[in-house]
Amino acid sequence: MDDATRYAEGMKTRRSVLGGSYVDKASSGLTDFNREWQEFITRNAWNDIWNRPGLARRERSIIVLSIAAALGAWGEFRIHVRGALNNGMSRDEIKEVLMQASVYAGVPAANHAFKEAANVFAEIEAEAAKEKAEETARG
Repeated sequence: MDDATRYAEGMKTRRSVLGGSYVDKASSGLTDFNREWQEFITRNAWNDIWNRPGLARRERSIIVLSIAAALGAWGEFRIHVRGALNNGMSRDEIKEVLMQASVYAGVPAANHAFKEAANVFAEIEAEAAKEKAEETARG
């Protein structure tokens, strides 16, 4: 598979997991400085790793949430909470991942992860309420 195809397939996966609006926003910030990096992670992470046959996307989300919480990579963690929901995980399953992570990554990391996940859930609920209100207003 050539680089252009790997990039295109990676972008499809990235949009499916993270959502088109997030990817559009991230893509709008491309510069000469970061373009190669974004292309690299789209080909290598989003295509070559996320599209491997060994694990389902849901399972990959479990791994990413655990590692991001352990590393304290809160920006990535928040993005991947949405991705985990898009990949079919429930809020209760995300809670269980964080409970498990607390034993191995530490209580402070898990405590903060619970706060970050709750904030993402609240943002999603607010976005849904806003969309519903806009639909109602349009009649």
